[in-house]
Amino acid sequence: MAQKRTCYDTFYPFQVLSKHGLTRLDFEPVTILYGGNGSGKTTALNVIAEKLALDRDTLYNRSNFFEDYTGMCDYEEELPVPKESRIITSDDVFDFMLNLRSINDGINLKREELFENYLEDKYSHFQMKSLDDYERLKKVNMAKRKTQSRYVRENLMDNVREHSNGESAFIYFSEKIKENGLYLLDEPENSLSPERQQELLRFLQDSVRFFGCQFIIATHSPFLLSMNGAKIYDMDEEPVDVKRWTELENVRAYYDFFKKHEHEFE
Repeated sequence: MAQKRTCYDTFYPFQVLSKHGLTRLDFEPVTILYGGNGSGKTTALNVIAEKLALDRDTLYNRSNFFEDYTGMCDYEEELPVPKESRIITSDDVFDFMLNLRSINDGINLKREELFENYLEDKYSHFQMKSLDDYERLKKVNMAKRKTQSRYVRENLMDNVREHSNGESAFIYFSEKIKENGLYLLDEPENSLSPERQQELLRFLQDSVRFFGCQFIIATHSPFLLSMNGAKIYDMDEEPVDVKRWTELENVRAYYDFFKKHEHEFE
């Protein structure tokens, strides 16, 4: 037990959220977790989803200590979590886009095949013996450097027509989000143009206002951060603090940039 307690101080997801003094989150109809890479916003969503046993479409990377961590977490609810509730990640959206493209264009390279290739390459002892082996060497090195989802995504992206990504992603959100549900969204702006992000913003706001939905969103999109009535936790702050969207570093950077070039728009 002494050794296990020591591991709790060093192994994911321990110390990811608490390093910035975050011990409690209070939720509104729209709660946003803002922060850079490594801030813990995605970890927080996965912990909540695990604790509430929410549905999800794709697996996620989790350490052997994830269950221990969630077991030590606690929550209070005013009402039971609706059965339609779920977590939606960028991998979910990408899988949906891939399946659409596979149906529409007859893509014959399936995700399951790449999963097998990934495992084979990642644990391969392959050594290059001639220039004929160069392409295989690149794939082996790629598998060793990248996560499984990133490996699959990058090997399949050429088969997905980029101009249809935003439309396909929006279809996924509109199909998965039902009335009166709790939805955890992990960087939903991925694959969406600025115009589509604003369309998603209006859709989410209407879902809250007219259809009783609640959202917890991890994002750094200025469009989504501007959502009416959103409670925003700045996960980069020490300690974590609630801020207005116009106070966030990422948003201020956009503002300063466009202010500097304001005369070019006139």
